[in-house]
Amino acid sequence: MATISETSLSAKTPTFVTAGSNSLGKDDFLKLLVEQLKNQDPLNPLDGTQFASQLAQFSSVEQLTNINSNLETNTNTTTLMAQSIGNSLATTMIGKEIKAASNTLKWDGTTPVDFGYTLASAGMKASVKIYDPSGNQIQEIKGATPLAGDNKLTWDGAGLPAGNYTFKVNVTDDQDKAMTSSSFTFGTITGVRFTSTGTVFLVDGVEVPVSNILEILNGATHG
Repeated sequence: MATISETSLSAKTPTFVTAGSNSLGKDDFLKLLVEQLKNQDPLNPLDGTQFASQLAQFSSVEQLTNINSNLETNTNTTTLMAQSIGNSLATTMIGKEIKAASNTLKWDGTTPVDFGYTLASAGMKASVKIYDPSGNQIQEIKGATPLAGDNKLTWDGAGLPAGNYTFKVNVTDDQDKAMTSSSFTFGTITGVRFTSTGTVFLVDGVEVPVSNILEILNGATHG
């Protein structure tokens, strides 16, 4: 609620404060103008030119407010349209083979799983640890010399039940210092799920955010 502080009847411009706001809106501006007229000095009233100027300022404030409101409406409409188009396009990805940023291995009990990691520069030693769905380490792969770029591996999961396994890559340089790597897996998009936080692809049954898709492949050409 607006409050007005009056210092004297001769004050031409009373102090006007809107609670919780640091700027004047069009309603505040109009109230301020009315209060100024009510409290002007009877011996020195506001002249017509000055009053017309203030009315013009009020009109400008109102127009700017309307423009801002229209821009907000247009922005919201554009966002909804973009989401709708994005959701429609996402469904056309079903059946596509992809490479995604992930450390989850979908093991069906039969087909070997292709996966890997990416390095900015070549390393000296690398090991890949495989974990079961309960988080227990079940295997460690060693021996491969880590190269700059993509390092691709295949895991056969022999003797293990089908399920979602995970892996962790450890790479060191020639000074035995840990290097940063980015894990990736391959799979086929089998569905699309629209969630409250965005669209996700179902890749062999595993949820993968759109932002994690690194490549769309031409068939199974990742071997």
